[in-house]
Amino acid sequence: MMIKGIFDALYLYDEDTVRMEIIVFTFTIGSFVGQLITDDVGVKSFCSLIPTDFIIRKGKNMGNQTLSEEIRSYWTDRAGGYSRVNQEELQSVQKDRWKQVILEQLPGQRKEEVRILDIGTGPGFFAILLAEEGYRVTAVDCTEEMLCEAKKNAGKVAGRIQWYRMDAQNLLFEDESFDYIVTRNVTWNLEHPKEAYAEWHRVLKPKGRILNFDANWYAYLYDEKKKRGYERDRQNAKVNQVEDYYEGTDINRMEQIARQVPLSPVKRPEWDLRIMKKIGFLSCWADRHIGERVLSEAEKINYSSTPVFMICGEK
Repeated sequence: MMIKGIFDALYLYDEDTVRMEIIVFTFTIGSFVGQLITDDVGVKSFCSLIPTDFIIRKGKNMGNQTLSEEIRSYWTDRAGGYSRVNQEELQSVQKDRWKQVILEQLPGQRKEEVRILDIGTGPGFFAILLAEEGYRVTAVDCTEEMLCEAKKNAGKVAGRIQWYRMDAQNLLFEDESFDYIVTRNVTWNLEHPKEAYAEWHRVLKPKGRILNFDANWYAYLYDEKKKRGYERDRQNAKVNQVEDYYEGTDINRMEQIARQVPLSPVKRPEWDLRIMKKIGFLSCWADRHIGERVLSEAEKINYSSTPVFMICGEK
């Protein structure tokens, strides 16, 4: 029996369950053509017809821009504001908190011999911390504007960091180039996260390690419970008289992107750990409470319903 189908919307939460706001599946079985419309259900039988982690999205072209172009455009426009956030972090106790968490994962090797890749460096926060500690740091970002901000923020250590404009999903480095990879708030807004993990695994040396800090950002677009949590966080920010970090962004534009990238509706870090093991990472684990150690009090209020996690994997 041959089955062919066209999906207008499909979101894979895991290998066994498909959940979505609405699925419109036009299918052909022999000469019979039919259409199934359903919402918010597990469709286990469909998954047997779909390759693991296969995702088809309608609307990849956003107006006159592709999704990848829109993502770059958004972060280009955010470069200045995001840089100010990093500058505040570099002047606060958070700098030492983040440094302690990262250095705990780096064995006592000679720092000048350790090569670290900061993927999606943005305004340079991780790259700066590690360069100041004496590591050999390479930092990449998809936007030139972010790299310009990062170089300014790095000040005296800017010359000790190698900076490249590069796609996190298509790195231009040789195999087994780095001892460690660090990345923060990047994976969630990648168009091809599985391919990104494969690239990151490729450029790591044997026994190399990745430290990936992220969260289920914008999962509230697909989950009513998370939506209520998100709305409660916005209210608590007002009650506690702290800055609402979502108000400082173009939220409509970001939500439009979030609806297009594949990880917004996916349960993480479970998805990441599963994919990393399939790709070939020998040891993978996650710290789901790392945000308690590194976030400011204002961030804890803003992101109470969206806890930051740390994913580690060793090659």
